[in-house]
Amino acid sequence: MPDDARPVSTADAEVSDAAIVARGLKKIYAGTKKSPPKEALKGIDLTIPRGSMFGLLGPNGAGKSTFINILAGLVTKTEGEVSIWGFDIDKNHRSARASIGVVPQEISADVFFTPKEGLEIQAGLYGVPKDQRRTMEILRALGLEDKADAYVRMLSGGMKRRLLVAKAMVHSPPILILDEPTAGVDIELRKQLWEQVVEMHQRGVTIILTTHYLEEAQTLCDTIGIIHQGEVKTVKPKDELIASLDRKSLMVVPEDEITALPQIGDACRTELRDGALYIDYTPSTTRVADILAALSQSGISVKDLSTVEADLEDVFMEMTYGSDS
Repeated sequence: MPDDARPVSTADAEVSDAAIVARGLKKIYAGTKKSPPKEALKGIDLTIPRGSMFGLLGPNGAGKSTFINILAGLVTKTEGEVSIWGFDIDKNHRSARASIGVVPQEISADVFFTPKEGLEIQAGLYGVPKDQRRTMEILRALGLEDKADAYVRMLSGGMKRRLLVAKAMVHSPPILILDEPTAGVDIELRKQLWEQVVEMHQRGVTIILTTHYLEEAQTLCDTIGIIHQGEVKTVKPKDELIASLDRKSLMVVPEDEITALPQIGDACRTELRDGALYIDYTPSTTRVADILAALSQSGISVKDLSTVEADLEDVFMEMTYGSDS
């Protein structure tokens, strides 16, 4: 085995058991005469488990793209350590790069080649022997088999996005990174793309996703990391992360029309919408029984009630924009 193909020797089992590990990762972009240096990543620590469907979320400028570009070898880190599939990106850069496939946010394609030709060229760049290439198999899996010999310039935007996924998979990487893959794609094509990505995940590929569609991340991902202003705010299993937000909403449908908001307590916020009373409360300090007792004291009879759980959007807002307040 050549030196570059040897996994990182380390006592830390986390590195060899994780898809990606970053420790103390910093990136500082040099300033100009008109602007000071920018610290895009501020010493982040991040572990992405193998086999996960990992959502990396954050507002624009949070550092997501910088992190992905460091993994892809497009940006040089300023400080820190990164391993990909157990390979250090500095000591074992070829094996590290070969362990990931990156689907960029921008649609870029060689418009004068066919999808089949483009995949063959891409496989050649990764050194995949001709007898081991899976060009037609990949095109078939992504619903592009019938477009194998059509010029790329004739493909729709959705097909071009699927082609980017295909190109990222030509060397059979164990990790696939998708950077805003459904931006600008209509609902039907988005659904088709995610069905294909889920199939790849079920075959054992670790998926790392950045997206602005939070409902997408909530539906697809099992683990969520939130990054903001170059710092990792949290990394938790999705359900645990949503449960960690100490806020719920109670929707009360009264027997009779309410004309004034009841006094429930300082810890609760009430709002009247479409004849229903919405009460935001913190479960750690307020019980539903106490809310119902307060409603009864206010002379409100309850016809029906239901609780509204927090979702990923609530957590995201709390971890990012809420941290600025």
